[in-house]
Amino acid sequence: MAKELKKQFGPLTKALLALGALLLLAILFFLFVDTPDDLSAGTTSKEKIIKMPEEDFDKVENGIHVATGFVKDEGMHLVIQNCVGCHSAKLVTQNRLSAEGWQSTIKWMQETQNLWNLGANEEKIIEYLAKNYGPVSRGRRKNLIDEDWYELK
Repeated sequence: MAKELKKQFGPLTKALLALGALLLLAILFFLFVDTPDDLSAGTTSKEKIIKMPEEDFDKVENGIHVATGFVKDEGMHLVIQNCVGCHSAKLVTQNRLSAEGWQSTIKWMQETQNLWNLGANEEKIIEYLAKNYGPVSRGRRKNLIDEDWYELK
């Protein structure tokens, strides 16, 4: 009878022992691997979290809001309140859209990303974004203008 039980449950016993060994290795790994304190769950070592003291949150240097990188201007706090809760400020500052482009982006976020209705603030947010993160004309320099030059002596 013992031989029959061993024959019947032998493979199951081996599988359970292997699973237990893997579980033990996982526990030992998490106990003895040293992770830096400045990393939070779900980040890699390349994505270090920089914590800014709350009293420095409103700090502005050279017209730039230090915490977000936004241009200090009317409507900036509305953008901070309504945008950076869901995504990085860099996602905003890297884009250059017209007022229509920002409006379209907001509409897309409302339809697909669960962005709430911005109400009366929407117009102020779009004005801020279009003014400070609007399209930048790039291309050739302006033509040189003929000037009357004096003669060198």
